[in-house]
Amino acid sequence: MPVMTSFERLSEEEKYKQFMERIEAGEKIEADDWMPEEYRMTLVKLIAMHGISEIMGALPEKEWVPKAPSLRRKLGIMAKVQDEMGHGQLLLRVAEDLMAPLGKTREEIMQDLFKGDLKFHNVFHMPAPTWADAGLIGWLVDGAAIITQTNMLDASYGPYARALKRICAEEVFHAQHGESIILALAEGTKVQRDMIQDALNRWWDALLMFFGPDNASTTGTSKQDITIKYRIRTKTNEQLRQDFFTKYVPRILSLGLKLPDETMYFDKKQGKWIYKQPDWNQFKEIIRNNGPKSKERLRLRELSYRNNAWVREALSGQSAAV
Repeated sequence: MPVMTSFERLSEEEKYKQFMERIEAGEKIEADDWMPEEYRMTLVKLIAMHGISEIMGALPEKEWVPKAPSLRRKLGIMAKVQDEMGHGQLLLRVAEDLMAPLGKTREEIMQDLFKGDLKFHNVFHMPAPTWADAGLIGWLVDGAAIITQTNMLDASYGPYARALKRICAEEVFHAQHGESIILALAEGTKVQRDMIQDALNRWWDALLMFFGPDNASTTGTSKQDITIKYRIRTKTNEQLRQDFFTKYVPRILSLGLKLPDETMYFDKKQGKWIYKQPDWNQFKEIIRNNGPKSKERLRLRELSYRNNAWVREALSGQSAAV
């Protein structure tokens, strides 16, 4: 009969107390460590959503691989798509380890996506009709992602923090790639400059929504409070959105572009940007897979998953579920 360790003899309350002491001391939690159910499920949902969003996020730019204006641009955006897919696979592996004690697999993550139970980021439900959209995704959407992800580089869960270090390093190149496209267009003809402005106008609300609502009353949830409590991240949604404004509003204006929100300004007394709130009801609809390109991109992902079942079967040596 196995001998119980001193830790195993502790009550759930005592285990939780020791766990929080480790969190507050800045220690990293590893996959095989004891953790409260709330912590595990928060991580599973966050990392699975992040991983799926990396994969779904490659789809708008994938559309531009055959349409890129030069061979160099084609190679650049193709490499970016490959990176994003790699990020998604890395993160799903991290989520898989967390789910193993629950008896869940990566297959269930994909099925949750197809059933609509697992959401992906609001920005990746949006269309990208012009080359300026492809550039803006790299410049501003990936820029927003870097702000969000660097806030979790010191996350209390070690495997996620380590994965983010690699992902953020590559996302910096992605943002530079997008900025390069935008700068080339900004230095071009009036038609090209107008194309950037049109893309910015269309993406503005989605960029604001990227960070999520600021308070629980908007969505009836307090997920951001839970992630801060467990030191998975340190800043609220609104703090991250303000960081985005501070970094990118001056850059947008320096290109001669107009902010889509004419009421926006920086209030020196409050030390923050004042802006018009996006329609958060629209946000809820988009993440329920009722966005402009939601159904089309989900269908593309599902077909790809089914068509490549033979690869998973060959690698596993078993019959792959589809």
